[in-house]
Amino acid sequence: MASMKAARVHAWGGSEVVQIEDIPVPEPKQDEILIRVRAASVNPVDWVTVQGYLKSFMSLPVALGSDAAGEVVTVGKSVTDISVGDAVYAPTGGGSFAQYVAVAGKNVSRKPTSLDYTAAAAVPVVAQTAWQALFAAGQLRAEQKVLIHAAAGGVGHIAVQLAKWKGAYVIGTASAENADFVRGLGADQVIDYHSTRFEDVVQDADVILVTVSGDTLDRSYDAAKPGGIVVSVVGPPSEEKARARGVRTARAAGRNSNRTELDEITRLIDAGVVKPTVSAVYPLEQIREALDAIATHHTRGKIVVTVP
Repeated sequence: MASMKAARVHAWGGSEVVQIEDIPVPEPKQDEILIRVRAASVNPVDWVTVQGYLKSFMSLPVALGSDAAGEVVTVGKSVTDISVGDAVYAPTGGGSFAQYVAVAGKNVSRKPTSLDYTAAAAVPVVAQTAWQALFAAGQLRAEQKVLIHAAAGGVGHIAVQLAKWKGAYVIGTASAENADFVRGLGADQVIDYHSTRFEDVVQDADVILVTVSGDTLDRSYDAAKPGGIVVSVVGPPSEEKARARGVRTARAAGRNSNRTELDEITRLIDAGVVKPTVSAVYPLEQIREALDAIATHHTRGKIVVTVP
């Protein structure tokens, strides 16, 4: 049986528990596609997984990596719209820090022609999370006001661009050093979260996208207008606190993969409307360093791992 290099954990802990191992190449099921991975992005869920916060949903060993870009090498019998040799990208649900990954065919899209594999790998998880949070959960419309927290981060920097495409007035929170970057994405207003409490500036947002943990979620209820909605991608909102403020809540974790959404995101990327930012690139053998970087929670755009 053919083998491949893959990043896995056999115990929970810090980045030191991550090992590059030789394991069998997966055999795709009838409804799956086998992708030769060229690049995979690092997402906060990867660090959370390593630490064991999701261990009740997993059994060791766990293969890491949540999205990937690469070439199709095998197509399951029931997959009819993707062919061997196609350049694709997809959310993988795990296992993409490896030379090969099997993914459900319904979740795989042809990668944007305007992006190389490294940039394309930065898109699937964060772009679908932003899309679902803004449009499926938040029902964001043109001329509404949206507040996007951590607007320079992975989900945030894509959300700013999608919200501007929709025609919204976009306010982003970011550090002072990232303010110009966020404005360059299209934000109409940037709030330095180090020096200013965002709820002192904004009390009338139609939609608020919360992408960071801590007290940001609880404080966001005061920044929404009555009848507005607070959408969280990091934890469950408090219905009681939201009700007291007269606002609605929703949760969007980006876990419901949908090729239709990713195909639309691909179209927007190739049209120049959305552009992912890759701030750092690590080879697979430096996966520990890549995970340590995402653990700082201060990444601009995305971190990507290239696969030999």
